[in-house]
Amino acid sequence: MINGVLFVCHANLCRSPMAEYAARRLLTGRPVSVASAGTDAVEGLAMHPYAAEIAAETGEDPAEFRSRRLRPDHLTDAVLVLTATRRQRSICTALAPVALHRTFTLRQFSRLAAAVEPPVEDQDDPLQSAVTAAALARGRLQPAPGDADDLRDPVGGTPEDFRRCAEEIERSLRPLAALIGTAG
Repeated sequence: MINGVLFVCHANLCRSPMAEYAARRLLTGRPVSVASAGTDAVEGLAMHPYAAEIAAETGEDPAEFRSRRLRPDHLTDAVLVLTATRRQRSICTALAPVALHRTFTLRQFSRLAAAVEPPVEDQDDPLQSAVTAAALARGRLQPAPGDADDLRDPVGGTPEDFRRCAEEIERSLRPLAALIGTAG
């Protein structure tokens, strides 16, 4: 059961695990759980070594991490689904249409979270308040052009490519953390 934020990428080896570990660090002290999965993941693989190196910087040990293949119940149990790309967002909403209004790309949600009015405080579920506020903003803001919402896959790249991806993830998570902070 997730009942928090679910990060989704292709293989659940790089982007979504790095986002999961970064979000745990940024949301420390908040009543929000985080998890990750991959649309095309092979179950049980270790995190990519470059991603694991970055994840370890959060203070958690990524050695126990194992990839998970995305299932419909992951999506229905999550309060917020954040994908690496628009393609993965489409896969998620096709797999669990009920998750449509709470599924965003990470970069899209970041842009929306930065643009919303502070949500009404909800001590019981600040994450739900943040998701509702962002979903309302989605209807008011112009969509981003082209692939501006996609988080580039660092697989096949250098350690620096992974570092740049992790920095983009961190930048994209800050508005989420701030929005949850104002809601709770």
